[in-house]
Amino acid sequence: MFCAGESQLYSLDQLMRASAELLGKGTIGTTYKAVLDNRLIVSVKRLDAGKLGGTSREVFERHLESVGALRHPNLVPLRAYFQAKDERLLVYDYQPNGSVFSLVHGKSTRAKPLHWTSCLKIAEDIAQGLSYIHQAWRLVHGNLKSTNVLLGSDFEACLTDYCLSVLATTTPTSEEDPDSAAYKAPETRTNSLNDHDHHDQQQQPTSKSDVYAFGILLVELLTGKPPSQHLVLPPNDTMKWVRSLREDEQNDVHDKMAMLLEVAIACSSTSPEQRPTMWQVLKMLQEIKEETISSMEEVENEVG
Repeated sequence: MFCAGESQLYSLDQLMRASAELLGKGTIGTTYKAVLDNRLIVSVKRLDAGKLGGTSREVFERHLESVGALRHPNLVPLRAYFQAKDERLLVYDYQPNGSVFSLVHGKSTRAKPLHWTSCLKIAEDIAQGLSYIHQAWRLVHGNLKSTNVLLGSDFEACLTDYCLSVLATTTPTSEEDPDSAAYKAPETRTNSLNDHDHHDQQQQPTSKSDVYAFGILLVELLTGKPPSQHLVLPPNDTMKWVRSLREDEQNDVHDKMAMLLEVAIACSSTSPEQRPTMWQVLKMLQEIKEETISSMEEVENEVG
């Protein structure tokens, strides 16, 4: 099935004959890079039937119809999907520039975190994509992490793997890697204390749990450390810790970074009610950007 407005560029037969290269295994499936005989390159996610358990054909199709209609510069577009008795495939555009995870952690020799302006740009791109999912569609990403943010042709950050968590029937168990677990908001974790009250509602990700994951991802960008290595500290100490990782920067950079870190701290509040909405986050990031531009202009004027 091609998604709304997509032209049928290839058949299932062509897709099955494509050369496939494994890109990675995720929480609910495995992703391949497929090169079709007409030279088109796509990314194919093969969903793990075991993780999707009881999702009926109808529910799957209905859900993917709405997910396939999402179009935004900061989302990797879902172009087509396929389902047979034991096989479910999702076809996305292939993104050649890798993920934010590999950008931040890829070169182990480079211990320095990303320049803070790159952090701001990536954060704003992600916030744009999430706001669109939350506001325009009332959907939830449900699995935000640095491996699920890919870099587009202009190095814009694009979300992938979005809105699929509702299809998964099994909640990830202890075998889940510590980094993935660290993005999960406290209220969605299985060992939540008030679990017995409304067990099922506890598990499903919400727009507020997306905001939590965004906060963790922003700290990851600012520190260059994977989420399992983030220190749980009071806000002032968090600020000191992040500064110590970015020692060689001037004070004005520290000020801007502190503003970004404040956004991250607000997003990763343990209480969902205390977290801002993604739209509010986007506004905060745009204010930081505007402030940066005007302060750079002031410096240029002084120099000029």
